[in-house]
Amino acid sequence: MASRLIMTVFFVQALAFGAWLPRIPDIQARLGLSPAELGYALLGLPVGLLIALPFVSIVVGRAGGRAAVLWSLPAFIVAICPPAFAPDGIVLFLALALAGLAMSTIELGMNIVADETEKRDEVVIMSRCHGFWSLGMMVGSLTGAAAAHWGLAPQLSITAIAALALLVGPAIAMRLPRGPSGAGSPSGDTPVSGLFIPGAIMLGICIVALAGNILEGAAADWSAVYLRQVLGADPGAAGLGYAAYSLLMAVGRFNGDWVRSRWGAVVVARSCYAVALVGLLLVVFAPDYPWALVGFALAGFGGSVGVPLAVSAAASAAGHTPAANVALVSLVSLVGFLLTPPIIGSVAELFGLRAALGVLLLPVFVVAIAVAFTLARRRAAPVVTAA
Repeated sequence: MASRLIMTVFFVQALAFGAWLPRIPDIQARLGLSPAELGYALLGLPVGLLIALPFVSIVVGRAGGRAAVLWSLPAFIVAICPPAFAPDGIVLFLALALAGLAMSTIELGMNIVADETEKRDEVVIMSRCHGFWSLGMMVGSLTGAAAAHWGLAPQLSITAIAALALLVGPAIAMRLPRGPSGAGSPSGDTPVSGLFIPGAIMLGICIVALAGNILEGAAADWSAVYLRQVLGADPGAAGLGYAAYSLLMAVGRFNGDWVRSRWGAVVVARSCYAVALVGLLLVVFAPDYPWALVGFALAGFGGSVGVPLAVSAAASAAGHTPAANVALVSLVSLVGFLLTPPIIGSVAELFGLRAALGVLLLPVFVVAIAVAFTLARRRAAPVVTAA
Protein backbone atom coordinates (compact mmCIF):
# COMPACT_ATOMS: atom_id res chain seq x y z
CA MET A 1 0.00 0.00 0.00
CA ALA A 2 2.77 2.46 0.91
CA SER A 3 4.43 1.86 -2.47
CA ARG A 4 1.24 2.68 -4.35
CA LEU A 5 0.62 5.80 -2.28
CA ILE A 6 4.03 7.38 -2.91
CA MET A 7 3.85 6.44 -6.61
CA THR A 8 0.52 8.29 -6.79
CA VAL A 9 2.07 11.35 -5.16
CA PHE A 10 4.83 11.33 -7.80
CA PHE A 11 2.12 11.18 -10.49
CA VAL A 12 0.00 14.03 -9.09
CA GLN A 13 2.93 16.41 -8.64
CA ALA A 14 4.10 15.78 -12.20
CA LEU A 15 0.56 16.13 -13.57
CA ALA A 16 0.38 19.72 -12.34
CA PHE A 17 3.88 20.49 -13.62
CA GLY A 18 3.34 18.80 -16.98
CA ALA A 19 0.31 20.97 -17.77
CA TRP A 20 2.60 24.04 -17.76
CA LEU A 21 5.21 22.85 -20.27
CA PRO A 22 3.23 22.69 -23.57
CA ARG A 23 1.94 26.22 -22.95
CA ILE A 24 5.42 27.78 -22.88
CA PRO A 25 5.30 28.75 -26.61
CA ASP A 26 1.92 30.45 -26.08
CA ILE A 27 3.24 32.38 -23.09
CA GLN A 28 6.36 33.30 -25.07
CA ALA A 29 4.22 34.62 -27.91
CA ARG A 30 1.90 36.55 -25.59
CA LEU A 31 4.83 38.24 -23.84
CA GLY A 32 6.82 38.78 -27.06
CA LEU A 33 9.98 37.14 -25.70
CA SER A 34 12.95 36.22 -27.89
CA PRO A 35 14.52 32.75 -27.44
CA ALA A 36 17.24 34.23 -25.21
CA GLU A 37 14.73 36.22 -23.14
CA LEU A 38 12.57 33.13 -22.71
CA GLY A 39 15.61 31.13 -21.66
CA TYR A 40 16.49 33.60 -18.92
CA ALA A 41 12.88 33.81 -17.74
CA LEU A 42 12.75 30.02 -17.46
CA LEU A 43 15.78 30.20 -15.16
CA GLY A 44 13.39 31.20 -12.39
CA LEU A 45 12.34 27.63 -11.58
CA PRO A 46 15.84 26.13 -11.15
CA VAL A 47 17.05 29.28 -9.37
CA GLY A 48 14.30 28.85 -6.80
CA LEU A 49 15.22 25.18 -6.47
CA LEU A 50 18.91 25.90 -5.99
CA ILE A 51 18.30 28.63 -3.41
CA ALA A 52 16.04 26.42 -1.32
CA LEU A 53 17.71 23.00 -1.49
CA PRO A 54 20.60 23.59 0.96
CA PHE A 55 18.12 24.67 3.64
CA VAL A 56 15.38 22.22 2.70
CA SER A 57 17.73 19.26 3.16
CA ILE A 58 18.20 20.22 6.82
CA VAL A 59 14.46 20.66 7.41
CA VAL A 60 13.52 17.42 5.65
CA GLY A 61 16.37 15.61 7.39
CA ARG A 62 14.86 16.51 10.75
CA ALA A 63 11.11 16.50 10.02
CA GLY A 64 11.08 13.54 7.62
CA GLY A 65 9.92 13.06 4.07
CA ARG A 66 6.23 12.58 4.89
CA ALA A 67 5.94 15.94 6.64
CA ALA A 68 7.67 17.63 3.72
CA VAL A 69 5.29 16.06 1.22
CA LEU A 70 2.20 16.98 3.25
CA TRP A 71 2.75 20.73 3.04
CA SER A 72 4.88 21.15 -0.07
CA LEU A 73 2.65 19.18 -2.47
CA PRO A 74 -0.30 21.60 -2.23
CA ALA A 75 2.12 24.53 -2.10
CA PHE A 76 3.71 23.51 -5.39
CA ILE A 77 0.38 22.80 -7.10
CA VAL A 78 -0.80 26.31 -6.23
CA ALA A 79 2.55 27.93 -7.10
CA ILE A 80 2.69 26.51 -10.64
CA CYS A 81 -0.35 28.60 -11.66
CA PRO A 82 0.89 32.24 -11.33
CA PRO A 83 3.55 31.96 -14.10
CA ALA A 84 0.75 31.62 -16.66
CA PHE A 85 -0.56 35.05 -15.61
CA ALA A 86 2.82 36.85 -15.79
CA PRO A 87 2.62 40.19 -17.65
CA ASP A 88 6.31 40.24 -18.66
CA GLY A 89 9.53 38.23 -18.56
CA ILE A 90 10.68 39.57 -15.19
CA VAL A 91 7.46 38.62 -13.44
CA LEU A 92 7.58 35.24 -15.19
CA PHE A 93 11.06 34.68 -13.75
CA LEU A 94 9.93 35.64 -10.23
CA ALA A 95 6.78 33.52 -10.39
CA LEU A 96 8.78 30.49 -11.52
CA ALA A 97 11.31 31.11 -8.74
CA LEU A 98 8.50 30.90 -6.17
CA ALA A 99 7.34 27.65 -7.74
CA GLY A 100 10.93 26.41 -7.53
CA LEU A 101 11.03 27.03 -3.79
CA ALA A 102 8.05 24.72 -3.29
CA MET A 103 9.32 22.23 -5.86
CA SER A 104 12.61 21.77 -4.01
CA THR A 105 10.76 20.47 -0.96
CA ILE A 106 8.29 18.20 -2.73
CA GLU A 107 11.02 16.67 -4.92
CA LEU A 108 13.25 15.93 -1.95
CA GLY A 109 10.37 14.76 0.24
CA MET A 110 9.03 12.33 -2.36
CA ASN A 111 12.43 10.75 -2.91
CA ILE A 112 13.03 10.39 0.82
CA VAL A 113 9.65 8.69 1.32
CA ALA A 114 10.38 6.35 -1.61
CA ASP A 115 13.77 5.47 -0.10
CA GLU A 116 12.21 4.88 3.34
CA THR A 117 9.63 2.59 1.73
CA GLU A 118 12.33 0.60 -0.05
CA LYS A 119 14.26 0.06 3.17
CA ARG A 120 11.24 -0.61 5.39
CA ASP A 121 9.45 -3.02 3.03
CA GLU A 122 12.61 -4.43 1.37
CA VAL A 123 11.43 -3.64 -2.14
CA VAL A 124 12.86 -1.80 -5.15
CA ILE A 125 10.46 0.95 -6.26
CA MET A 126 12.54 4.06 -6.94
CA SER A 127 12.56 3.66 -10.72
CA ARG A 128 8.82 3.03 -10.82
CA CYS A 129 8.17 6.05 -8.61
CA HIS A 130 10.00 8.15 -11.17
CA GLY A 131 8.08 6.26 -13.85
CA PHE A 132 4.82 7.50 -12.38
CA TRP A 133 6.35 10.98 -12.35
CA SER A 134 7.05 10.64 -16.07
CA LEU A 135 3.53 9.31 -16.62
CA GLY A 136 2.11 12.33 -14.81
CA MET A 137 4.24 14.61 -16.97
CA MET A 138 2.97 12.84 -20.08
CA VAL A 139 -0.70 13.15 -19.07
CA GLY A 140 -0.22 16.79 -18.09
CA SER A 141 1.59 17.51 -21.35
CA LEU A 142 -1.10 15.82 -23.44
CA THR A 143 -3.76 17.81 -21.62
CA GLY A 144 -1.86 21.03 -22.20
CA ALA A 145 -1.28 20.17 -25.86
CA ALA A 146 -5.00 19.46 -26.33
CA ALA A 147 -5.86 22.76 -24.66
CA ALA A 148 -3.45 24.57 -26.99
CA HIS A 149 -4.97 22.83 -30.01
CA TRP A 150 -8.47 23.90 -28.95
CA GLY A 151 -7.31 27.46 -28.38
CA LEU A 152 -7.88 27.50 -24.62
CA ALA A 153 -5.91 30.13 -22.72
CA PRO A 154 -2.87 28.82 -20.78
CA GLN A 155 -4.27 30.39 -17.62
CA LEU A 156 -7.42 28.28 -17.91
CA SER A 157 -5.83 24.93 -18.74
CA ILE A 158 -3.03 25.15 -16.16
CA THR A 159 -5.36 26.27 -13.38
CA ALA A 160 -7.92 23.55 -14.18
CA ILE A 161 -5.34 20.76 -13.95
CA ALA A 162 -3.92 22.28 -10.77
CA ALA A 163 -7.39 22.32 -9.21
CA LEU A 164 -7.82 18.62 -10.00
CA ALA A 165 -4.39 17.81 -8.57
CA LEU A 166 -5.19 19.83 -5.46
CA LEU A 167 -8.34 17.78 -4.86
CA VAL A 168 -6.52 14.45 -5.10
CA GLY A 169 -2.89 14.98 -4.06
CA PRO A 170 -3.13 16.11 -0.42
CA ALA A 171 -5.72 13.41 0.35
CA ILE A 172 -3.30 10.74 -0.90
CA ALA A 173 -0.34 12.29 0.93
CA MET A 174 -2.23 12.17 4.23
CA ARG A 175 -2.31 8.37 3.98
CA LEU A 176 1.46 7.99 3.62
CA PRO A 177 2.96 6.03 6.54
CA ARG A 178 5.24 7.83 8.92
CA GLY A 179 8.97 7.31 8.46
CA PRO A 180 11.05 5.18 10.82
CA SER A 181 11.42 6.62 14.29
CA GLY A 182 14.39 8.96 14.51
CA ALA A 183 15.11 8.69 10.81
CA GLY A 184 15.30 12.40 10.49
CA SER A 185 17.69 12.94 13.38
CA PRO A 186 20.88 10.95 12.90
CA SER A 187 23.42 10.49 15.60
CA GLY A 188 27.06 9.67 15.93
CA ASP A 189 29.25 10.58 12.98
CA THR A 190 26.36 11.10 10.54
CA PRO A 191 25.87 14.85 10.40
CA VAL A 192 22.74 16.74 9.45
CA SER A 193 24.06 19.13 6.83
CA GLY A 194 22.78 21.21 3.98
CA LEU A 195 25.85 21.12 1.77
CA PHE A 196 29.09 19.18 1.85
CA ILE A 197 32.03 18.53 -0.45
CA PRO A 198 31.36 15.19 -2.15
CA GLY A 199 33.88 12.39 -2.33
CA ALA A 200 34.66 10.55 -5.55
CA ILE A 201 31.69 8.19 -5.34
CA MET A 202 29.14 10.88 -4.54
CA LEU A 203 30.61 13.10 -7.25
CA GLY A 204 30.17 10.32 -9.79
CA ILE A 205 26.59 9.79 -8.67
CA CYS A 206 25.95 13.51 -9.13
CA ILE A 207 27.36 13.41 -12.67
CA VAL A 208 24.95 10.62 -13.61
CA ALA A 209 21.99 12.69 -12.43
CA LEU A 210 23.45 15.81 -14.05
CA ALA A 211 23.26 14.24 -17.51
CA GLY A 212 19.67 13.17 -16.95
CA ASN A 213 18.66 16.66 -15.87
CA ILE A 214 20.43 18.32 -18.82
CA LEU A 215 18.35 16.14 -21.10
CA GLU A 216 15.17 16.66 -19.06
CA GLY A 217 15.59 20.43 -18.99
CA ALA A 218 16.07 20.63 -22.74
CA ALA A 219 13.07 18.46 -23.54
CA ALA A 220 10.80 20.13 -21.00
CA ASP A 221 11.53 23.75 -21.87
CA TRP A 222 12.37 23.61 -25.56
CA SER A 223 10.73 20.59 -27.24
CA ALA A 224 7.47 22.39 -27.97
CA VAL A 225 9.29 25.53 -29.12
CA TYR A 226 11.61 23.49 -31.37
CA LEU A 227 8.81 21.52 -33.01
CA ARG A 228 6.70 24.61 -33.49
CA GLN A 229 9.26 27.17 -34.65
CA VAL A 230 11.85 25.01 -36.44
CA LEU A 231 9.75 22.20 -37.90
CA GLY A 232 6.47 24.08 -38.32
CA ALA A 233 4.21 21.92 -36.14
CA ASP A 234 0.87 23.34 -35.06
CA PRO A 235 0.40 24.17 -31.34
CA GLY A 236 -1.23 20.84 -30.48
CA ALA A 237 1.34 18.74 -32.35
CA ALA A 238 4.21 20.70 -30.83
CA GLY A 239 3.10 19.67 -27.35
CA LEU A 240 3.36 16.01 -28.34
CA GLY A 241 7.16 16.17 -28.35
CA TYR A 242 7.44 16.25 -24.60
CA ALA A 243 4.50 13.86 -24.28
CA ALA A 244 6.42 11.30 -26.38
CA TYR A 245 9.54 11.94 -24.34
CA SER A 246 7.64 11.41 -21.08
CA LEU A 247 5.82 8.31 -22.33
CA LEU A 248 9.00 6.46 -23.28
CA MET A 249 10.70 7.70 -20.14
CA ALA A 250 7.85 6.21 -18.13
CA VAL A 251 8.20 2.90 -20.00
CA GLY A 252 11.90 2.80 -19.19
CA ARG A 253 11.35 3.64 -15.54
CA PHE A 254 8.53 1.16 -15.04
CA ASN A 255 10.92 -1.56 -16.18
CA GLY A 256 14.02 -0.07 -14.58
CA ASP A 257 13.80 -1.85 -11.23
CA TRP A 258 13.79 -5.42 -12.52
CA VAL A 259 16.20 -4.63 -15.36
CA ARG A 260 18.66 -3.22 -12.83
CA SER A 261 18.25 -6.34 -10.68
CA ARG A 262 18.97 -8.59 -13.66
CA TRP A 263 21.80 -6.82 -15.49
CA GLY A 264 23.17 -4.39 -12.94
CA ALA A 265 23.18 -0.62 -12.69
CA VAL A 266 26.34 -0.13 -14.77
CA VAL A 267 25.12 -1.97 -17.87
CA VAL A 268 21.66 -0.44 -17.67
CA ALA A 269 22.88 3.14 -17.25
CA ARG A 270 25.52 2.87 -19.98
CA SER A 271 23.11 1.29 -22.48
CA CYS A 272 20.34 3.77 -21.78
CA TYR A 273 22.59 6.79 -22.21
CA ALA A 274 23.67 5.39 -25.59
CA VAL A 275 20.00 5.24 -26.61
CA ALA A 276 19.55 8.83 -25.38
CA LEU A 277 22.43 9.91 -27.58
CA VAL A 278 20.82 8.33 -30.64
CA GLY A 279 17.58 10.11 -29.81
CA LEU A 280 19.30 13.47 -29.48
CA LEU A 281 21.03 12.98 -32.83
CA LEU A 282 17.66 12.30 -34.44
CA VAL A 283 16.19 15.45 -32.89
CA VAL A 284 19.05 17.69 -33.96
CA PHE A 285 19.24 16.39 -37.54
CA ALA A 286 15.53 15.65 -38.06
CA PRO A 287 14.36 16.71 -41.55
CA ASP A 288 10.74 16.91 -40.45
CA TYR A 289 8.35 16.56 -37.52
CA PRO A 290 7.92 12.73 -37.38
CA TRP A 291 11.67 12.11 -37.14
CA ALA A 292 12.02 14.64 -34.34
CA LEU A 293 9.11 13.05 -32.49
CA VAL A 294 10.84 9.66 -32.68
CA GLY A 295 14.04 11.32 -31.48
CA PHE A 296 12.36 12.82 -28.42
CA ALA A 297 10.81 9.43 -27.63
CA LEU A 298 14.19 7.65 -27.82
CA ALA A 299 15.82 10.37 -25.74
CA GLY A 300 13.14 9.92 -23.10
CA PHE A 301 13.69 6.16 -22.97
CA GLY A 302 17.46 6.58 -22.82
CA GLY A 303 17.32 9.16 -20.07
CA SER A 304 14.83 7.20 -18.01
CA VAL A 305 16.97 5.47 -15.40
CA GLY A 306 19.85 7.86 -14.75
CA VAL A 307 18.14 9.96 -12.10
CA PRO A 308 16.44 7.06 -10.22
CA LEU A 309 19.74 5.17 -10.12
CA ALA A 310 21.52 8.25 -8.79
CA VAL A 311 18.88 8.95 -6.14
CA SER A 312 18.91 5.36 -4.88
CA ALA A 313 22.70 5.35 -4.77
CA ALA A 314 22.83 8.67 -2.93
CA ALA A 315 20.20 7.68 -0.37
CA SER A 316 22.24 4.59 0.50
CA ALA A 317 25.64 6.31 0.58
CA ALA A 318 27.42 6.55 3.91
CA GLY A 319 28.66 9.64 5.72
CA HIS A 320 25.56 11.85 5.67
CA THR A 321 21.81 11.52 6.05
CA PRO A 322 19.77 10.34 3.05
CA ALA A 323 18.18 13.81 2.93
CA ALA A 324 21.59 15.51 2.72
CA ASN A 325 22.89 13.08 0.09
CA VAL A 326 19.77 13.31 -2.06
CA ALA A 327 19.78 17.10 -1.71
CA LEU A 328 23.39 17.24 -2.92
CA VAL A 329 22.58 15.09 -5.95
CA SER A 330 19.61 17.35 -6.67
CA LEU A 331 21.67 20.50 -6.23
CA VAL A 332 24.52 19.42 -8.50
CA SER A 333 22.30 17.86 -11.15
CA LEU A 334 20.10 20.95 -11.22
CA VAL A 335 23.12 22.93 -12.37
CA GLY A 336 22.44 21.24 -15.70
CA PHE A 337 18.78 22.13 -15.46
CA LEU A 338 19.79 25.67 -14.50
CA LEU A 339 22.25 26.17 -17.36
CA THR A 340 20.27 24.42 -20.08
CA PRO A 341 17.62 27.13 -20.71
CA PRO A 342 19.99 30.11 -21.12
CA ILE A 343 22.58 28.11 -23.07
CA ILE A 344 19.97 26.89 -25.52
CA GLY A 345 18.34 30.32 -25.73
CA SER A 346 21.62 32.17 -26.23
CA VAL A 347 22.99 29.74 -28.82
CA ALA A 348 19.63 29.71 -30.61
CA GLU A 349 19.73 33.49 -30.80
CA LEU A 350 23.01 33.29 -32.74
CA PHE A 351 22.95 29.98 -34.59
CA GLY A 352 19.40 28.61 -34.39
CA LEU A 353 17.66 26.09 -32.19
CA ARG A 354 19.09 23.03 -33.95
CA ALA A 355 22.62 24.08 -33.09
CA ALA A 356 21.56 24.92 -29.55
CA LEU A 357 20.17 21.45 -28.92
CA GLY A 358 23.39 20.00 -30.31
CA VAL A 359 25.18 21.43 -27.28
CA LEU A 360 23.64 18.57 -25.31
CA LEU A 361 25.42 15.84 -27.27
CA LEU A 362 28.86 16.19 -25.68
CA PRO A 363 27.67 15.87 -22.05
CA VAL A 364 25.79 12.68 -22.92
CA PHE A 365 28.93 11.28 -24.58
CA VAL A 366 30.99 12.02 -21.50
CA VAL A 367 28.47 10.58 -19.05
CA ALA A 368 27.86 7.46 -21.11
CA ILE A 369 31.56 6.66 -20.70
CA ALA A 370 31.98 7.88 -17.12
CA VAL A 371 28.93 6.12 -15.73
CA ALA A 372 30.49 2.67 -16.17
CA PHE A 373 33.45 3.66 -14.01
CA THR A 374 31.32 5.58 -11.51
CA LEU A 375 28.69 2.99 -10.73
CA ALA A 376 31.18 0.10 -10.82
CA ARG A 377 32.95 1.62 -7.79
CA ARG A 378 29.80 1.81 -5.70
CA ARG A 379 29.45 -0.59 -2.86
CA ALA A 380 26.82 -3.16 -3.79
CA ALA A 381 23.44 -2.39 -2.29
CA PRO A 382 21.54 -5.04 -0.28
CA VAL A 383 19.69 -7.46 -2.52
CA VAL A 384 15.96 -6.80 -2.39
CA THR A 385 13.03 -7.71 -4.56
CA ALA A 386 10.91 -5.57 -6.81
CA ALA A 387 7.43 -5.14 -5.40
